[in-house]
Amino acid sequence: MSHFRGKHILSVNQFDPDSIQQIFDVADQMAPYAHRQKRTRVLDGAILGNLFFEPSTRTRVSFGTAFNLLGGEVRETAGMATSALSKGESLYDTARVLSSYSDVVAMRHPQSGSVAEFAQGSRVPVINGGDGANEHPTQALLDLYTIEKELRAHGKGIDGMHIAMIGDLKHGRTVHSLSKLLSLYRNIRFTLISPKELAMPINILDVIQNAGHRFSITEQLEGNMDADICYQTRIQEERFTSQQEANLYRGKFRLNQDIYTKHFQSKTVIMHPLPRDSRADANELDNDLNLNPNLAIFRQADNGVLVRMALFALTLGVEHIISDYDCDVQWFSTKSAE
Repeated sequence: MSHFRGKHILSVNQFDPDSIQQIFDVADQMAPYAHRQKRTRVLDGAILGNLFFEPSTRTRVSFGTAFNLLGGEVRETAGMATSALSKGESLYDTARVLSSYSDVVAMRHPQSGSVAEFAQGSRVPVINGGDGANEHPTQALLDLYTIEKELRAHGKGIDGMHIAMIGDLKHGRTVHSLSKLLSLYRNIRFTLISPKELAMPINILDVIQNAGHRFSITEQLEGNMDADICYQTRIQEERFTSQQEANLYRGKFRLNQDIYTKHFQSKTVIMHPLPRDSRADANELDNDLNLNPNLAIFRQADNGVLVRMALFALTLGVEHIISDYDCDVQWFSTKSAE
C-alpha cells in the first residue's frame, strides 16, 4: 500500500528519493490516458474540490484535467471574492464544509502556510497548488520529472547535473521547492542568476549547502555556461509591494536564440514554470526559441498532468488498479499519435 494513501501533499519536505521514484513510476503509467490512447474510469463518482483563491490558469486546469482523465468529476472555486472567505470565514471552517463535498482537494492561496492551515480542518486529502511565495510542491515534482526525462534523452541523470536558475529567485516558489528536491540527489551544481534584491533566500541556500551541493551567485549571465538545465522564471509582480517596484526588474534577464547560443551548450534544456511574460518590456523567453528543440516548456506543462494524475491515484489508493477500468477512446484525437 502506498504511504501517500489518504495523506495531504503540502510540502516537498515530505519526499525522499524513493517516494519521488514511486510518483514518477505511476506518472509514466498515465501517458496512454493523457495521450488519449485509452481512458480509465477508476475514479468514476469521485469529486475533486479545485479551490483556487489566487489567479491561475495552467495549474488549475491541469489539476482538473488530471482528475477528469482518471474518470472523476471536478467542482471549482476561483477567486477570493466569490468565496465565503471574503465574508470573514476562517480557513478551518471553509475546509470543514468544502471537504465534506469532495474526496480530495487541490488548493492555491496567496498567503504562505494557508494550505497547511486549511488541511488541518479538511476531512479529505489536500494537495498544495501553491501558497504565496512559500511552496509549490506539484510544480517542483513535475519540474524534476521533466529534468529527469530531458536529461535521460541526452544520456545523463540528475546526479552530477548543473542547473542555472535565472530571474526572480526571491519570490519564485517554484525554484524554492525545486531546489529542495534537487538537494535530495548527489553532486548538483547550482548557478543562481538574479539581481541582488531578488536573490535566492538564505534558508534555501542553506538547504543546498547542507546537502553538500555547490552554488555560485551572480547578477548576470557570464561567459560560456556548461549548464545542463536553464530554468528561467518570471518577475513575480504579485509579490511586490507595488507595480512600480516590480517594473524595476522586468526585462532584466531575457533569453533569445542569440543569447542562448552565446552562453549555453547546444544541448542545454530550457525550462520555465509558465506563464512566460511575452510583453515587449519583459520578453523573458523570446518567440525565436519556439523552434529550438531544447525548449521544454510545453513538454514541462504536459508532464504536469501526468504527475498530478499520479498524485491523485496515490492519495486515493487506486494506483494499482487503474488499468482494470480501461475503456476504448471513441473519438478522433491527434494526441493519440504523439
